[in-house]
Amino acid sequence: MLSPQNRMRHSAEFGRVLRSGRRAGREALSVAYLAPGAEPGPQAPPRVGFAVSKAVGNAVVRKRVQRRLRHLMRARLGALPDGSLLVVRAKPLAASLGHDSLAAQLDGAIASAMRPRNATRRRKGSDPPREPRPGGDRAGS
Repeated sequence: MLSPQNRMRHSAEFGRVLRSGRRAGREALSVAYLAPGAEPGPQAPPRVGFAVSKAVGNAVVRKRVQRRLRHLMRARLGALPDGSLLVVRAKPLAASLGHDSLAAQLDGAIASAMRPRNATRRRKGSDPPREPRPGGDRAGS
């Protein structure tokens, strides 16, 4: 269980994170992350909110998914900087995944959302751009 100081409860906070935060998604969930502001002074602890829609299942299934996500996030709070906000949105696949695969998807989505915007990432197998050969284009010769 997350402590009350680590939970988001107000819809205004959810709206701010979803509107201004960085998003990352996986098959079973998506996250929206809002980095802490640059205000001087002590920062509040990181806070996490959960959104589990009716598409996931009935009330019992939704609550189970939310409890599982809350349990997974409790162990990951240390990776979030103070003052940061995170919203975890469950997709229907989250109800049928096991603990380990749900944890792996959550870790991947959080890492992706927290990655700096200017960090470039090249795909495997992609070559850097080639320089033109001397002599110009000889397609018409």
